[in-house]
Amino acid sequence: MLSANAIARWVRITPRKMRLVADMVRGRPIEDAVNILTYSDKRASEPIEKAVRSAYHNLTSLDGLSKLNPAEAFIKEIFVDEGATWKRWRPRAMGRAYRILKRTSHVTVVVATNIDPEKGKKAKAKKS
Repeated sequence: MLSANAIARWVRITPRKMRLVADMVRGRPIEDAVNILTYSDKRASEPIEKAVRSAYHNLTSLDGLSKLNPAEAFIKEIFVDEGATWKRWRPRAMGRAYRILKRTSHVTVVVATNIDPEKGKKAKAKKS
């Protein structure tokens, strides 16, 4: 099984909101995942779609997979980690200041295929 990955770092959306969208496409074929993300009305779907497309193109750039069909590749792994948090201040009554936390996310997408590029056919998946 061949795989490739892509990482989108410092995305200015909270990880909790990003995980909702990542859960929608986990384990799906690339073709289905891109369609879901394209027509989703969540703001987090755009950076996740970019990461999925990038991981797919990284997979097709491997030797022997240049003509890989998007239906033959699937999202093996997708997860969202918390990035750095920007701290800002908002003035409040009586001279006080309240803290505003602007959270960022790191999205990692791993795309895989069962096709063996040397033989040109599907390889058997090992059960473990």
